[in-house]
Amino acid sequence: MVTAQRPPPTVLLTGFDAFGGERLNPSWLAVQALHGHQVTGHRVIAARLPTVFDESLHVLRGLLKQYRPALVICVGQAGGRSALSLERVAINVNDARIADNAAAQPVDTPVIADGPAAYFTTLPIKAMLAALRQAGVAVEVSQTAGTFVCNHVFYGLMHLLATQRGCKRTRGGFIHVPYLPEQGAPAMTLDDMVHGLRLALRCALTTQRDIVQGAGAVS
Repeated sequence: MVTAQRPPPTVLLTGFDAFGGERLNPSWLAVQALHGHQVTGHRVIAARLPTVFDESLHVLRGLLKQYRPALVICVGQAGGRSALSLERVAINVNDARIADNAAAQPVDTPVIADGPAAYFTTLPIKAMLAALRQAGVAVEVSQTAGTFVCNHVFYGLMHLLATQRGCKRTRGGFIHVPYLPEQGAPAMTLDDMVHGLRLALRCALTTQRDIVQGAGAVS
């Protein structure tokens, strides 16, 4: 009797489509480059989210239901930053400086009505910071994911992981990437983004407890 081999557990990486008049979005190009790869025994699934309030969370909810990932990292573009930004906290506010790709521009509205004020990432961001720095990747811990669709997705992701059945053990968080050189400065090459995301995935999958103060902490 031949026993069917179980598929490997999955990691879900998401990026966004282009917005704000840009022709491309490096977040999608970077995660797309990792689609189908194996990282510490996990298969990477890359998916593109629309840069649209509400619809982005509808698509994300479907992806979580379809793939039941062990880890989820959503990735977005942050023009003006020069390093990979490991986001610490998502806040329950939509406050759009520009319209999204469906011409919506919410101001001072909640991501989730009656949701908590904020969620913290469940990724080991200090360990990830140390691992990427050791590899020579430009990286930082960020205290704000903004109030546009990136924060909307980050907050929505953490709310889904905290409240949806079957997601309680799934870790999740958000990483911002800079512009590509052809978009302007400061910038990072696509190869460096992909390398950094791969290392971040590996660290997140192999680190059960994050670095804490007094135990080799980094800032």
